[in-house]
Amino acid sequence: MRAKILLQLKALKQFSIPFTGLKIGKHQFDFEIDSSFFDAFEYSLVKKGKLTAEVELDKQEAMLILQIHIKGTIVLDCDKCLAEFDAPINIKERQIVKFAEDELESDDLEIIVLSKKESELDVSAFLYEFITVSVPYIKICEENGTGQKCDQEMIARLESLAVGSQEEEEQQSDDPRWAALKKLK
Repeated sequence: MRAKILLQLKALKQFSIPFTGLKIGKHQFDFEIDSSFFDAFEYSLVKKGKLTAEVELDKQEAMLILQIHIKGTIVLDCDKCLAEFDAPINIKERQIVKFAEDELESDDLEIIVLSKKESELDVSAFLYEFITVSVPYIKICEENGTGQKCDQEMIARLESLAVGSQEEEEQQSDDPRWAALKKLK
């Protein structure tokens, strides 16, 4: 268990931005996101992917403004035919980081409050959250925009199983024991 936690921390260490030594102004950071990134998050919706994240950090006197652009593909499982497919991702978000004497909670989801004692900003949680939120609720091969078609053999197999279950229900309804139970209502 401890080795797993150490591997997770090591995989996410590259996503820390040391901002204390930076001059006021804009700075560019690029990150590669792959399967090891998603493995670091337990129960992740996304298991595989190949993405790049461009983070523009605008350092100001009392805050940091992050412009985040994530693009690439993630691998999802089709809800219709169960096959894996590549889904394109193109995300543009903004995150504001303000500094305070004590770490306070912010009501605004776009604003993060850090202690003035902090010297690094870990952007892995932001990146993971933006990617996870962009995953469609219903994931279907044919609707991802890449032209990939659902596995027709699997769909036919699933439909044959569904038809069989309807026949079993009809047979159960013909059973006289069910009719006797329905009379009790």
